[in-house]
Amino acid sequence: MTGGQGGTEFFGGPESGRQHGGAADGGPGDSTRSVHAGRPPATAYEPSLPGPVFVSHYHLPGEATGPYVYGRDDNPTWERLEQAISELEAPGDPEVGTAVFASGMAAVAAVLLSQVKAGQTVLLPSDSYQTTRALRERLESYGVTVRLAPTAGDAQLAAMEGVSLVWLETPSNPGLDVCDIRRLADAAHAAGALVAVDNTLATPLGQRPLSLGADFSVASGTKALSGHGDLLLGYVSTRDAELAAGVRYWRKTVGAIPGPMEAWLAHRSIATFALRVDRQATNAVALATALLKRPEVSDLRHPGLPTDPSHAVAIRQMRRFGSVVSFTLPDQAHAERFLAALRMTSEATSFGSIQSTAERRARWGGDAVPPGFVRFSVGIEDPDDIVADVLDALDAAATR
Repeated sequence: MTGGQGGTEFFGGPESGRQHGGAADGGPGDSTRSVHAGRPPATAYEPSLPGPVFVSHYHLPGEATGPYVYGRDDNPTWERLEQAISELEAPGDPEVGTAVFASGMAAVAAVLLSQVKAGQTVLLPSDSYQTTRALRERLESYGVTVRLAPTAGDAQLAAMEGVSLVWLETPSNPGLDVCDIRRLADAAHAAGALVAVDNTLATPLGQRPLSLGADFSVASGTKALSGHGDLLLGYVSTRDAELAAGVRYWRKTVGAIPGPMEAWLAHRSIATFALRVDRQATNAVALATALLKRPEVSDLRHPGLPTDPSHAVAIRQMRRFGSVVSFTLPDQAHAERFLAALRMTSEATSFGSIQSTAERRARWGGDAVPPGFVRFSVGIEDPDDIVADVLDALDAAATR
């Protein structure tokens, strides 16, 4: 994997000491890191972020030693993005490296399928992203035992005996339960297991799993990292060289590589990452607070709400609480009327975009949610406009 240090010398300082990224001794803050992460030193007459390198093969005289050998193995556009992500996942830690993938699920599969072998056991959250759980059939076909336990209450603690890999997803998607990463990682390591955390919903600006004891931090860059709803991407970060080699070899042999244009667009978008997630986190709390007053809304969840069941755990390990708010309306018809009445919110299945999106999650099957369950991803629009749109749609849904 590409190392955690960027092309500049700017990022050699210690990890953040204050909430939104700047160190107490003057280290760079999250917006500063987002703008500069992975970019080369300023060079006369050169762009601050070089354009994408489109290549399938390189001129390779003599011994095939690189640094670039073949388009499926290495690409300088990927490497700059990998450096940027490493700097955000683990500021100031040169041992952390990242590998980027064609999608979030390519990254998830790379960890699960490269680190576990026949006869071993994997522990997955029973309430994780449904496509992650869909890998159960594939793992079992390879002779791997798959065990499930819910996220809430650190329930996976009771299921760790004999496990080789513990997969955490916190906050969980779509239910937004939170588990204690440090507590579970310590228990897993004591039991001889590796720990991977799906950090998609929190993002590296919301929590840093590697600093909390995880062996892998995995995420879909399709969501908030790139943030514009226009590309697919995934990544895996780790500080262990042997684990990194296994993940990279999986990417090479399976061919789950990102396109250089997607990698470049994601890197370009990271410059506004902190601005976007700050606005989304503020907007999400504003929306959740407004929904507290609606009698037709039940099971309202957002980790940033002081009343949320996960808030006490979330506030210990998260620095921002994400863009997603979930809630349940009385039934399927009521939820569909609500979604149809929204004026500026797209009905879409992703989250983390600059545009607010929402969907009735049960339409896909696979998640243990009621028919009226809504997953709402708050964008960067003005908070008053988001709240007004939602409240107007709720009023319209209630009067039909």
